Amino acid sequence: MQVGWSKDSWRAFPAAQPVEWPDPQHAARVRKHLAELPPLIFAGEARNLTAELGKVAQGEAFLLQAGDCAESFDGVSADWIRDQVKVILQMALVLTYGTGRPVVKVARMAGQYAKPRSDLTEEVDGERIPSFRGHILNSEMRTAGDRALDPDRMIRAYNTSSATQNLIRAFTSGGFAHLALVHSWNKDFVASTTAGQRYEAVAANIDRAIRFLRACGVDTGGAPFSETSVWTSHEALLLDYEEPLTRIDSLTSLPYGCSAHMLWIGERTRQLDGAHLEYARGINNPIGVKVGPDASPADVVALCELLNPDQVPGRLSLITRMGAEKVTSHLPPVIDAVTDADHPVVWVCDPMHGNTFVSPTGSKTRKFDDIFTEIRGFFAAHRAAGTWPGGIHVEMTAANVTECIGGSDDLGHDDLATNYDSLCDPRLNGRQALELAFKVSDLIVDSSA
Repeated sequence: MQVGWSKDSWRAFPAAQPVEWPDPQHAARVRKHLAELPPLIFAGEARNLTAELGKVAQGEAFLLQAGDCAESFDGVSADWIRDQVKVILQMALVLTYGTGRPVVKVARMAGQYAKPRSDLTEEVDGERIPSFRGHILNSEMRTAGDRALDPDRMIRAYNTSSATQNLIRAFTSGGFAHLALVHSWNKDFVASTTAGQRYEAVAANIDRAIRFLRACGVDTGGAPFSETSVWTSHEALLLDYEEPLTRIDSLTSLPYGCSAHMLWIGERTRQLDGAHLEYARGINNPIGVKVGPDASPADVVALCELLNPDQVPGRLSLITRMGAEKVTSHLPPVIDAVTDADHPVVWVCDPMHGNTFVSPTGSKTRKFDDIFTEIRGFFAAHRAAGTWPGGIHVEMTAANVTECIGGSDDLGHDDLATNYDSLCDPRLNGRQALELAFKVSDLIVDSSA
């Protein structure tokens, strides 16, 4: 355990994105109840993920971290969970097949209920009301009453995350993920696209390979063919929720954050002397930190020293979010500084958050071309530095939304209103996500040549 750390030591540090409960005693009762509930994940699972991410840090695997911008209590259903898992499996299959490398699959699911905001209030119909901060804190409805912070929402977040986590485990270990079913993973709206047709060709080749192995007497019904792991992750933004779900592992006597396998700290809350990094430094889960264009190389090295002083491969992922126009100039000095300090980080590209803008129609959106341009710049920077571009972190949904423009469907600004359903930021739809996976697969092959 880190010196001077406890699961509530973060309370002595300044917290960005502060939460001021209307009734602190009510919030305290909710935290006590959460502390009495079973953990959502097991410490051994988090250790296994750290080991897998260690292979990514060493250039032996690739990380796909993907899922919703902000999960909704109302949108969780068996069909939604299945379809989200399905698209993540599709993307991973494309990356594995195209590159010959194992893919570590980490979902933004089962806990992504809190969202940081640039302004904690907004004006609605001439009245200043609290901003929507994710379903774990308040409602997206546009009235002051709905926007009031409610600690009971943490209990609902726990219950919904538990149900989601259980179903993810069922889908990935109960036969749904069998490689013989790769055709059934393809949703109709994906199959009708160029990327979908390319996916079908990959699926057909895998079918032939499995038939060949069976003909040779290989048992293709075992775990390597029928099961996989999809780990869960979310931003550790609401520390009032993370604290009571922090548990001491009975095998190692070390603390783990048991709300998800992997937790990350956002760009707005990564202050070196802040509450969020104080919490993150003490838990033994794999940790991610978002790094934007304003982060100095020295600050990033200090992050590494604070969060991973023992330099354990897989413990720390640096999730860079520079923007398409800044990645080639701002990322290389950061890579050089971290490499010179011998920190074995997982380098991950978040090509979403640095490329958000407001469309002329008034909706927040992102261009598919900007998203891929940042990924391409990320790969180029690592190729020049001789480091491994370890993964991508994308906001996507299996739903047929129209929130990001471009892609093979050539969505335009006027198409955004057709099915814009995000609670917060624009997401890639299933077609765009699969198309991006193919493009990234080609980049990995080029980088390895």
